[in-house]
Amino acid sequence: MDISILTLFPGMFAGPLDQSILGRVQERGLVRVSLHNIRDYAEDRHHVVDDAPFGGGPGMVMKPEPLFRAVEAVRAELAERAGADVAGSAPVILLSPQGRPFTQAVARELAAHEALVFICGRYEGIDARAEEALATDAISIGDYVLTGGEIPAMAIVDAVVRLLPGALGDDASAQDDSFSDGLLEGPSYTRPAEYRGMAAPEVLLSGDHGAVARWRRRQALLRTWQRRLDLLASAELSEEDRAYLRELEQGGATE
Repeated sequence: MDISILTLFPGMFAGPLDQSILGRVQERGLVRVSLHNIRDYAEDRHHVVDDAPFGGGPGMVMKPEPLFRAVEAVRAELAERAGADVAGSAPVILLSPQGRPFTQAVARELAAHEALVFICGRYEGIDARAEEALATDAISIGDYVLTGGEIPAMAIVDAVVRLLPGALGDDASAQDDSFSDGLLEGPSYTRPAEYRGMAAPEVLLSGDHGAVARWRRRQALLRTWQRRLDLLASAELSEEDRAYLRELEQGGATE
């Protein structure tokens, strides 16, 4: 996957992109991440990228000219590296609190692309002409406002990259994550079997794979019911799942 990030603060990405899984996938050539400083595409002598909003009001707005030049340059570079088809189909994603909510389903959607381009907004936002003409998508990581799109870009890149084949030590790990099937993931345990008087559930030590799978499913249902009841409305549930949830609602078993 080829990922291009347009930002006014490329230095913010040095740690997150170089460490752990993101660092390893780049070393192995599974992912290429390139940072582009939007300020480099401003042609005036002071490299100005923002200006006061028309009509007055607080704050500054990112100017359209550097953004247009930056996106056009990135698409041209991408076409040289990966071909015109890849460059033409790559989503250009504006990180914005007004975008559609980012979810695990959206992460899977983005992971299916060969290339992604991210625009990190700043100040009071970007000129609307740039948003309308350049961005093919807008994504928000939550109903709150950050100082810029850099942290959302890091979060989305991390969530997307770990879904790529070969990114994790075991590709099945991503299939069991919270939200992968609409539920929260249940609790996990490892050695020692008992620590400070707290024992791991016996079923996990039993060697009975069927019982373990049943316990994990019920724990996922229980945790979702306790913490994110709203998710159950759209989760994929079997009749056995629904029967267990009815037990919970009636104050029954919580294993």
